[in-house]
Amino acid sequence: METKAYTEPVYLISAVAEILSIHPQTLRQYEREGLIKPSRTNGKIRLYSQKDIDHIKTVLTLTREMGINLAGVDLILQLNERIEKLESEIEGYKGKIKDLNRFGVVPSSKALVIKKSSYDVVIIKE
Repeated sequence: METKAYTEPVYLISAVAEILSIHPQTLRQYEREGLIKPSRTNGKIRLYSQKDIDHIKTVLTLTREMGINLAGVDLILQLNERIEKLESEIEGYKGKIKDLNRFGVVPSSKALVIKKSSYDVVIIKE
């Protein structure tokens, strides 16, 4: 669970650039590319949270250490977000199976199959 301090936007672009040893223009480019979305004050000043900084570190690792271009980074970040969402759904389904088993609705040796749009999600209890 994320704490408020982790997600609170408090760092100016100059501070983030210094922390990460990058030029502020790099941060502006990442924002233009849609890779980061800093908060804005009423005066349109960019503010970054610690979560944003960690996200930028991921982008920098992918580009600098792995040699992935920004389009590739965008795709990787989208896929990671999708994976996290699916993992969360799986945990929810596992909880539903436990609840159903607790009340004797589903025998423990059965799988729960849930129809989701054009694909099936099958969860087998371990």
